[in-house]
Amino acid sequence: MSKFAKMLGGAAAVALALGSLPANAQTAIKFTLDWVFQGPTSPFLVALEKGYYKAEGLDVTMDPGQGSAGAVQRVATGAYQIGFADVNSTIEYNAKNPGKEVLCVFMVYDFAPFGVYALKKSGIKTPKDLEGKKLGAPVFDASFRLFPAFAKKNGISKWEHVNLTPQLREQSLVQGTVDFISGHYFSSMLDLKARGVAFEDIVAMRFVDFGMDVYGNGVVISGEMAKNEKAVKGFLAATMKGWKDVIANPQLGIAAAKKRDPLIDEKLEMERLKISLETNILTPYVKANGMGDVDPARFARAVKDVSEAFGLPNAPAPDKVFSNAYLPPKADRMVSK
Repeated sequence: MSKFAKMLGGAAAVALALGSLPANAQTAIKFTLDWVFQGPTSPFLVALEKGYYKAEGLDVTMDPGQGSAGAVQRVATGAYQIGFADVNSTIEYNAKNPGKEVLCVFMVYDFAPFGVYALKKSGIKTPKDLEGKKLGAPVFDASFRLFPAFAKKNGISKWEHVNLTPQLREQSLVQGTVDFISGHYFSSMLDLKARGVAFEDIVAMRFVDFGMDVYGNGVVISGEMAKNEKAVKGFLAATMKGWKDVIANPQLGIAAAKKRDPLIDEKLEMERLKISLETNILTPYVKANGMGDVDPARFARAVKDVSEAFGLPNAPAPDKVFSNAYLPPKADRMVSK
């Protein structure tokens, strides 16, 4: 073999080795959802499936969760670097753990999906009708945990809590063992429908319609992850692409969720996704300002209201709960649908 050929061979070997570096050099990130794989969280799966995270140099693994409080804990302990969780659970955690804050860096639910639900045949029509009634809810349910603030704003002084698993919540309302339940609008309404209850037979009281102007779920990161600006910005840029894809074509999201959980009801998840887009995500503020950011004055009010609802000794500073420093440019976050 000539000296030139040997040089070419060596160069090829080096090129081959270099070509394998990007995969090896990717930043590993564990990401936790707040709940199981469903329509409203499918944009994260689409971003993963389409390679958007990988293109940002991130090796992302994605797991279902068991509630927002649990997702915040997972991120706070470092078991996961990034999560999708209720910002109100983040407010509570940060107030109780100064110096160990979890930071929300991308708001997804501009209008929180929280609420309580009753059946019309019960005679319940207004919040005041809930006085003294039985509320069925899991103790970790975000709507249940904010119910005291809703009750205070609407003159409800007493109620009885019946602790239920998520699987028994809607069933118990249909069977009449509780008078009303708490839960996400796009979950409880559809879960009741799946049990034979027509939408027109449900009394839905969304907190946002009764004086509770709070935010919902967003992307949260650990304090350690906050130091890796490039990785966080890359994760959000990739995530935004996933949301844009699903907003343009919701079927992409349902197909991605179906791959992760073959047992999901595609029709039901499509309806859940569309309700979440219409009522929680594509709000007037988001259409004008893009996804991900918050209105500072409104967010400050929300932090105060939530802190009072949870009986926290001190409300955390808003900038210790949310930061827009990692967001993609506004032009990249605009959604028009």
